[in-house]
Amino acid sequence: MLAKAKEEWDQEQIDKQSEKERYLSERVTPLYTSGLSLSQLQDLCRELHAKVEIVDEERYDIEAKCNHNTREIKDLKLKVMDLRGKFKRPPLRRVRVSADAMLRALLGSKHKVSMDLRANLKSVKKEDTEKERPVEVGDWRKNVEAMSGMEGRKKMFDAAKSPTGQ
Repeated sequence: MLAKAKEEWDQEQIDKQSEKERYLSERVTPLYTSGLSLSQLQDLCRELHAKVEIVDEERYDIEAKCNHNTREIKDLKLKVMDLRGKFKRPPLRRVRVSADAMLRALLGSKHKVSMDLRANLKSVKKEDTEKERPVEVGDWRKNVEAMSGMEGRKKMFDAAKSPTGQ
């Protein structure tokens, strides 16, 4: 298989070389400089120089077009990637840094005082919140029996009416 690939590659190189020679023979005529006077040689050099300038201008234009197209292709690829949204996001890790280490990183050697940020936080005691809400512990059955029937509803109506009536 490798021998076949090498053989095809060699044949391709020979074909490229023969195509190059054929193209050059069509485009470039052979130069005959023998027997020409000095003025004729100078005219020939001027003609060749003009042709070289034309070819160089064309090469420059083609190169500029190629660079422009390459940039445009690059921009379009970026736009496609943006539309797809297939950027790989690196996994972020949580880093625990103390306040002292953070200040040391920001201030450098100037930081000498250690800060305890939790010391200034307000503390809440659970006992105070429990005292504010006194809980009545009673027999729930008595409350249900007292409110049953029309009398219970009348008591609820009177209780709701009395604070606003005064």
